[in-house]
Amino acid sequence: MRAWVLLSAVLWYLTGVKLYVKLHDNSPILVCMDFKRAKKEIVDPTYIWIGPNDKPLTENNQINITKTGKLMVKDFLEASSGPYTCTLSYKTVKAETQEETIVKQRYDFMIFAYREPDYSYKMAVRFTTKSCEGKYNDLLFRVLKKILDNLMSDLSCHVIEPSYKCHFVKIPKHGLIHELFIAFQVNPFAPGWKGACNDSADCEDITNHNILQARDRIEEFFRSQAYIYYHDFNKTIPAMHFVDHSFHVVRMDSCRPGFGKNEGLHSNCASCCGNYKI
Repeated sequence: MRAWVLLSAVLWYLTGVKLYVKLHDNSPILVCMDFKRAKKEIVDPTYIWIGPNDKPLTENNQINITKTGKLMVKDFLEASSGPYTCTLSYKTVKAETQEETIVKQRYDFMIFAYREPDYSYKMAVRFTTKSCEGKYNDLLFRVLKKILDNLMSDLSCHVIEPSYKCHFVKIPKHGLIHELFIAFQVNPFAPGWKGACNDSADCEDITNHNILQARDRIEEFFRSQAYIYYHDFNKTIPAMHFVDHSFHVVRMDSCRPGFGKNEGLHSNCASCCGNYKI
């Protein structure tokens, strides 16, 4: 669970508090009390919790309510998102007359289910070439894609949307050279990707872990290309070779259907894919 979701294991009432619970995790413990009242003696307290859609909450496999009014929602689902309200009722008793007065206090929380976004990476590299014409540019492009796919085949990741263009580039002190500007996206949903989930309810944790590994492998591959260029002195440098420092990578996040981002209203969870349509 993210550190900003919980300041401690127990969350006391705060005005207008918004909570973000990862799908299938347990919610923080909500307390039907505030600090001021917690420091005082309370007589005959009762606690009534109301959940989303104004449904009274009772103890079950998903809802855990303690005798002191603490609430935890287990295996948080999309349908669990929404307002949670607790009404605390207790008595004050005058010592001299035994007169009883009922006092009520309401506490409101808003809880949103969220998922981690699905990661993908846009990458770009450049290779020198003899000419912008001829079949060798297409051949290098296809071979490079195959190499990259093979690098991450065990991670269920693959290259999508590959493209390249050939340009003339003026290099200081070297004149004009031809370069291939290659762009592609690395995606974690290669055919059969669900097999890597192992029936996990939070498959994005697994796919995101895999694509991070794929990114690292690709970065290492292009670092090795630069190393070969500078250190392999015994061979003639080929006309088509990787241009050092040309590797660029940008992470792209996407939310699954029913989830989205809203940095304006949910700045405390700006990177989350939240279930905010409630």
